Amino acid sequence: MREKIELWNQQLQDKSAEEVLRFFLNEFKGKIALASSLGAEDQVLTQMVQNIDKEASIFTLDTGRLFPETYDLIHRTNTKYGIKMKIYFPDASKVEEMVNNEGINLFFESVEKRKRCCQIRKIQPLKRAFEGLDVWICGLRKEQSVTRTNMQVVEWDEGNQMIKVNPLIEWSESQVWDYIKEKSIPYNTLHDQNYPSIGCQPCTRAIMEGEDVRAGRWYWEDPDTKECGLHKKK
Repeated sequence: MREKIELWNQQLQDKSAEEVLRFFLNEFKGKIALASSLGAEDQVLTQMVQNIDKEASIFTLDTGRLFPETYDLIHRTNTKYGIKMKIYFPDASKVEEMVNNEGINLFFESVEKRKRCCQIRKIQPLKRAFEGLDVWICGLRKEQSVTRTNMQVVEWDEGNQMIKVNPLIEWSESQVWDYIKEKSIPYNTLHDQNYPSIGCQPCTRAIMEGEDVRAGRWYWEDPDTKECGLHKKK
């Protein structure tokens, strides 16, 4: 598989995001899905995917700690495209046990506890979402974080034993927003309030001028730990 991925990266090196998506949506029809975080990049990908294949699967994760603006965006996105985005929730009993044992905001206490919260609220539901799939599409860009600079268009996701496709990996932030404006794509209104990267409400803050776009995510941690585990490379 690694040889095939290397070949795909060579073949798709100069292709547009739409061309990359079209290739994989056709090649893995019924075995591929867009995992949307409802960020600006994933809203761009939702538009592209819908233009290519209206039956393609799109899902998101509801951790139970999202912003009201994010829930509103789910509604507006479903309405615009005439879809019902699949929503996966964490196991209520596991959330209940974690909160009762370690507190409602345990994630502020240590990186280990924060990652345990992400594991229960995000990683485990994602595993269920991946059942029956061979490929997942996501909106990663190299610009977003020091943890993402070496990522490629096509990668092997060792942890999930799947192919991961990053059609926007080389896109700049300005390209994303130009596309959103051009296509009138719905986006999270928090982006207009200096929230470039939006996750769970208690773990996200607005950024200040000059800060990195991911500075508002898990803002009390060092930059090299700022991943929830969804994009961990092994």
